[in-house]
Amino acid sequence: MKTLVIAEKPDMGRTIAAVIEPRAKNNRSYLEGENYIITWAIGHLLGLAEPDAYDEKYKRWNFGDLPILPDRFKIVPNPRTKDQLKTIGEVAKRCNCIVNACDAGREGQYIFALIQQQLKLTQPVKRLWISDLTAESIQKGFDSLHEEAEFENLTQAARARSEADWLIGMNASRAFTTKHRTLLSVGRVQTPVLALIYDRQKEIESFDSLTYYEIKAELEQLGRKYTGTWQGDRLTDAEKAAAIADKVRGKAGRISEYEVKDTKEYPFKLYDLTLLQRDANAKYGYSAKKTLDLAQVLYERHKVISYPRTNSNYVTEQNIDGMHKALHMLKSGPYQQLVEGANPRLVHVGNKSVCNPARVEDHHAILPTLRRAGTLSKEEQNVYDLVIRRFLSHFYPPAEYKQHTVLTEVAGETFKTNVKELLSLGWKVCQPEDPRAGSRGKKKDEEEEQEELVSEPFHVEKDKPVQCLDAQAKEKATQPPKAYTEGTLLKAMESAGKQLENEELRDAMKDAGLGTPATRAATIERLKNVGYITMQGKRITVTQKGRTAIELIRHAGIELLTSPEMTGQWERRLYQISKGEAAREKFMENVKRFTLSIIDKVRVQPKADASLFEIKEEERKGGRGKGPKAKSSAQRKASGSEQSGGNELKRPDTAEKKRVSGSAPGSLQPLAPCPREGCGGQLIEGRKGYGCTHYKQGCGFVIWKEYAGKNISVNMLTSLAGKGQTQLLTFKQPEGDFKARIVLADSMSGKLDLQRAEE
Repeated sequence: MKTLVIAEKPDMGRTIAAVIEPRAKNNRSYLEGENYIITWAIGHLLGLAEPDAYDEKYKRWNFGDLPILPDRFKIVPNPRTKDQLKTIGEVAKRCNCIVNACDAGREGQYIFALIQQQLKLTQPVKRLWISDLTAESIQKGFDSLHEEAEFENLTQAARARSEADWLIGMNASRAFTTKHRTLLSVGRVQTPVLALIYDRQKEIESFDSLTYYEIKAELEQLGRKYTGTWQGDRLTDAEKAAAIADKVRGKAGRISEYEVKDTKEYPFKLYDLTLLQRDANAKYGYSAKKTLDLAQVLYERHKVISYPRTNSNYVTEQNIDGMHKALHMLKSGPYQQLVEGANPRLVHVGNKSVCNPARVEDHHAILPTLRRAGTLSKEEQNVYDLVIRRFLSHFYPPAEYKQHTVLTEVAGETFKTNVKELLSLGWKVCQPEDPRAGSRGKKKDEEEEQEELVSEPFHVEKDKPVQCLDAQAKEKATQPPKAYTEGTLLKAMESAGKQLENEELRDAMKDAGLGTPATRAATIERLKNVGYITMQGKRITVTQKGRTAIELIRHAGIELLTSPEMTGQWERRLYQISKGEAAREKFMENVKRFTLSIIDKVRVQPKADASLFEIKEEERKGGRGKGPKAKSSAQRKASGSEQSGGNELKRPDTAEKKRVSGSAPGSLQPLAPCPREGCGGQLIEGRKGYGCTHYKQGCGFVIWKEYAGKNISVNMLTSLAGKGQTQLLTFKQPEGDFKARIVLADSMSGKLDLQRAEE
């Protein structure tokens, strides 16, 4: 008998096999060697069943049938990956021991638990718990496998989270949808996130801009010129502002105060997933989902970064040696110059800004592995570059400055000057842009505290006279709050609990926020897909449907559904369950009580007018997820959408089932090899897209026949599969034509993107 190893994804399984069974025979959906059979899930192979699995009547959404409160939750296989589940069951019969090698976290634990439950696996189980897929880590992990029983409480917490999300999502979505005759999706995480966007947009719309005047003086002492800003109450009178400028212009003055102090700026924290997503959005405009997908490819396929779905910015003592080895590995390559300037002694177990085991739970911060990066796509390289530069910055000293604060008095008026003099760049040499622009910046309410960053020495003499060469009053206007981008929304989701008054709930959410690093991108995508938000460039705006959804929930008296408070309560209790300090059963009783209260409150709510859900013209033009195709997706996601941590079980529509089987004679002819690494399948033509012949083995690669207004021909398909891009094409838009290539953005899924030609 052999030992069965179950990884979370195919690439992970193959990587593990290369270490523990290098001569294993490849049987497509599993690898077999002398001692081990290594197979894999494909994310969530199973999920909680739809309500109609409990009773046929639930196929029709009827308010009178609510609430739906199963005594025991049923699980069902994902139809798209049921063959892989069957494979696991078959190979398990030939094994007397199992290693759970799914991701080291709550969701990985849940994925394995559902497989074990569905297949009734009774063999003893060991747990592989590692944070990266280097050969060294895998070998160490297998040398010190844990007992699965150690993680039983974590499994209970995962089940509780999933089942509680199901209860809220299924019941609240059906209640609001049937009451108001419009598809309304409600969820524990997505609804408070939508409320954040809604509240910000209301602030922007109700903002009343105030005109005010700022007076700047050009000052000179001993041939050195500097600029001062007038100090006093905000001026709203143009004439008064002009009079002050006239009063001081050309007059002599004196320095009333001059303070100089040395300051240091330390490197930003190592990346967790949310910080990486925020920076990639700010620098490259990548969506949270796109950054996560790219990071997963860097981790799974290229194996050049550690596990990306982490919420930690720190490492443990065991990672320090690996960090030094990674630094040495980077010495030969494009980062050679930065590595040569690095100081390895700065990264050690006593450096608490890097090594803080108390702040590492499941996974450490994102780090480069010891594998050299081979050929990466441009987008993969961009994300890898962010990780490498953030990593290298911690091997450099802090940036050093002299902070000069000068108060100059002219004709009884005071002008303030802030000058930040650069002494040493330190870690900022790792920034690819002008490192002098990389200071942490001021908050908006400190905008009057403007500072000038200079690299040459600055100095004034306190006892020497000053001349005001010129002074001007400039008209300014107060600015409304900025609309959320995906980057700033991720930050708001991460810190949502900070607004809670209850200190215990704040503590529960300080490391959690709304959602987890791994699910936040999926939450944002879900809000787009159900038609609650739309993108205007980088800005996120709420649609009319999204506004109405929040207002209906709040007017029903269920404000808790739109507040981070409920998530705070849940995360606190789930954490206690995972540590064995609270009972799962008690938690679920409370969730059921809350579900009943939602139904009762919606029951007495007046029906909303249909006009409140109408799509506005600007939403129709700029939005996503409002067309007929998106609606069918939205119906699938409206209820229970958070039941599997962002990998929700979806009912495949007919078109998706047929995408590979084809419907026309000759449609099974191979057109190109599947670009998905290690797949080995062929792309064939279906009715609406080109799919992979290995779809039954779990390959989800598909390129749809229409993209960005262009029909993807067979020639374009072969170019995308072989070269990763099409030739230069012309795209027509109301604002003007432009040239771009269609590029294969993700060779795992077939997702496409546009790459505009440089002007």
